[in-house]
Amino acid sequence: MNLTPARLRQLVFSCYMSGLMSLLMSGVITLANTGLDATFLDRWMPAFLVAWGVAFPLVIFIAPLAGKLTDKTVRGLVRDKSL
Repeated sequence: MNLTPARLRQLVFSCYMSGLMSLLMSGVITLANTGLDATFLDRWMPAFLVAWGVAFPLVIFIAPLAGKLTDKTVRGLVRDKSL
């Protein structure tokens, strides 16, 4: 596999983005659902690992689509100068 700098950047970005979002979202949802007590971290870390396992491959595939949708949206907004 020829790993170009652009592809490597996409993979590293996907790792960081999915990891940070999974960490924060799983923490918030675990806190909201079960509260903060002495076993909070014991519940949060497994939830985070599951979330990251799902999020990382999704970000790899969804990020290019989100970029294209963003470009299309911005082009439409720029054309409509009334906004």
